[in-house]
Amino acid sequence: MQGKVWKFGDNIDTDLIIAARYLNTSEPSELAKYVMEDADPEFVSKMTEGDIIVAGENFGCGSSREHAPIALKAAGVSAVIAPTFARIFYRNAFNMGLPIFELKEASEINEGDVVRIDMDAGEVINVTQAKTYKFSPIPEFMQELVDAGGLIAFAKKEIENKKEAKA
Repeated sequence: MQGKVWKFGDNIDTDLIIAARYLNTSEPSELAKYVMEDADPEFVSKMTEGDIIVAGENFGCGSSREHAPIALKAAGVSAVIAPTFARIFYRNAFNMGLPIFELKEASEINEGDVVRIDMDAGEVINVTQAKTYKFSPIPEFMQELVDAGGLIAFAKKEIENKKEAKA
């Protein structure tokens, strides 16, 4: 995946990702309209599908709502890179099919840079700065969740595979 970078700071909580006032729906396309609104009111109008968020420490802290990764993914954010993630957000992101990457050097990436992420090689390539960073590879099962589009899609696929194997 490759995209333009949008930068956010430390401790971006789930209420900044998608404010509680919009949680009267769980429709992804509706949530996408308001993603990051309280952190940057113009974010949705400035970004394009495939763009990547690079943030500071503890991205996704706050409540355990899965609306946050759903809203990011539905808005077209292809990935989030940060030095650390709140643990519940980390798991929710993979369960919803949003790839996230822990990269201690995330602060070296600037807003507007173009980065490419190679999940298999465990690399973030800053195309703009011609720098390559290594991250800990994502466990195979979690890569499968992302590839399937999230935990529910993965489970449906597994059920279908078992039905076909019995037939």
